[in-house]
Amino acid sequence: MQERILGRTGVPVSVVGLGAWQLGADWGNVDEDAALATLAAAYENGVTFIDTADVYGDGRSERIVGQFVRSLPDGARVTVATKMGRRVPQEPERYNRENFRAWNDRSRENLGVDTLDLVQLHCPPTAVYADDEVFDVLDEMVAEGRLRGYGVSVETTEEALAAIARPNVASVQIIFNMLRLKPLDEVLPAAEKAGVGIIARVPLASGLLSGRYDEHTTFGADDHRTYNRHGEAFDQGETFSGVDYTTGLEAVRRLSALKPENLTMAQFALRWIIDHPAVSAVIPGARNGEQARGNAEAAAAAPLSPETHAAVAAIYDELIRESVHGRW
Repeated sequence: MQERILGRTGVPVSVVGLGAWQLGADWGNVDEDAALATLAAAYENGVTFIDTADVYGDGRSERIVGQFVRSLPDGARVTVATKMGRRVPQEPERYNRENFRAWNDRSRENLGVDTLDLVQLHCPPTAVYADDEVFDVLDEMVAEGRLRGYGVSVETTEEALAAIARPNVASVQIIFNMLRLKPLDEVLPAAEKAGVGIIARVPLASGLLSGRYDEHTTFGADDHRTYNRHGEAFDQGETFSGVDYTTGLEAVRRLSALKPENLTMAQFALRWIIDHPAVSAVIPGARNGEQARGNAEAAAAAPLSPETHAAVAAIYDELIRESVHGRW
């Protein structure tokens, strides 16, 4: 497994990590044994970076991740990133010292640690990025030993650039995949220049880029791919990357024609992201060990050709750009 430095943390992490949203909620039920088996398969295949959040299953994902990490042998090296801020109404004034400390206490308890590796503000209101006090409090929490570093998970490229400009932001997590190319314009170059890590989330566009879905696919009522297609519960961009489902299916059909024969469609999509050196880690989710192993194997694949990257961009320009590029 290839490793890259996670921005200003200075910590090496596996270039393919594991997104643990699916182990907590909003993707249908995943029982605890299956979740632990998924984590074990990822770790056994070289994954040393796990991304979770306090809101995933209202702490369930954090607790399962913490249980797994504590079960590892002494000396095992795993970096766990969590997030805070989405368990309350999204009002800028709620991003304050009192709440930060309370949220931090809860996550440390859920994960069973005294110091959190990385805490990310979880897609906060845009006004938060301009609030110096917010980042002063985060600096205080680092100095107190509550966390080793902090970053921001963002919805828009403008928010990403504001976060990168902050001197102690270690990482920016942003949606980046074959159906969301806008971060290539400014965000990735700015992050690379500043030494800020990029964590690429929603890399498979909520499973669209796995190639497993078609017009007849249905999702459970408790799956965000059913209840958030138009942003009913949270930002629409988090579901299928904000791409219209039917349009996304057509894009994936065209992209599949570019896929090397030795890769699955999901591995092809992950390899495309890994080919961008500004990305510290890509964090696909997985519901079982087989998916976790397949995702990890993408790191060992050969880089894609410049011609393939150009063809991906052409499909994006034709089908996706007009509806998505200006929104996020």
